[in-house]
Amino acid sequence: MPLHNMYQKVKFFKYSGNFDASHINRKNIYDAQILYAQWHASDTSKQLTIEMEIETLDRSVSLKKIKKASQANLPVPEDVRLYLQPTTHIPTDGKVALKTMEITKGITDRFQKVEAIYNWITETTFRDPSIVGCGVGHAGKMIESGYFGGKCTDISSLFVAFLRSAGIPAREVFGIRVGKSHFSKILGKSDKHGFADISTWQHCRVEYYIPGAGWIPSDPADITKLELGEGLKYSDQRVQELKKRYLHSWEMNWIGFNHGRDFVLYPEPEQYPLNMLGYPYGEIEDEVLDYYSPKHFSYRITSQELGLK
Repeated sequence: MPLHNMYQKVKFFKYSGNFDASHINRKNIYDAQILYAQWHASDTSKQLTIEMEIETLDRSVSLKKIKKASQANLPVPEDVRLYLQPTTHIPTDGKVALKTMEITKGITDRFQKVEAIYNWITETTFRDPSIVGCGVGHAGKMIESGYFGGKCTDISSLFVAFLRSAGIPAREVFGIRVGKSHFSKILGKSDKHGFADISTWQHCRVEYYIPGAGWIPSDPADITKLELGEGLKYSDQRVQELKKRYLHSWEMNWIGFNHGRDFVLYPEPEQYPLNMLGYPYGEIEDEVLDYYSPKHFSYRITSQELGLK
């Protein structure tokens, strides 16, 4: 279910269907809000429809504010320390730690470390269109293999692993693009009426935390998507412009759902811990449905831009 916070407000939410039981819960360590529905075995087609209206605001934290807070070097609050911890897919030791030390050598300021890691990630990684969905997001395997091609979850997870290893709280934000981008159609589009079929538009972004400035939005993966989609080199002015923006901002033709990695849903599913929850998750008896394939699962997600009211 969508986040409700300062950059996206859930104005309307409704679900319906022919399920036998359903509930909404937050029983997981990431406080992710989960809609659970269950059907008894039968030949009847299983139906679940979700309607929601969400108001989004472009999100940016000023560099002046970030730098000032970083220089103050305040302690990390207890309630964000979860996002310093390693997970199965986000290791912070071994080769990840060694590479982090190499990238940030001689740097003590938190935000300057973020900049150094962000520069390395956006210059070194590239979008690999052969990867299924948004990618698995296994930062450990990426650094072990030395292959830095991937999609948004892969690139975001590597960014998060390096940041956590450097002592900077960071987390992936799993969500979905919902319409037209004002920067490039590669980053989101809709028809002339503002409608789009977004069934395969899942997209993972990143937030990092600087005490005194709070959670700061970033999106290194979209730099690589722009390069591939528009056939641009890293040095191209448009790539550098987006890179500069996405160090500390998001264009909000996207909605976020949760920050969960390697966690267990409630009720406990057949597959756990779950790598991430960027897609609908479903099971038939003990078979996990292929959430990368809307047609096989099956599900359809659409968006309609409403404009200001």
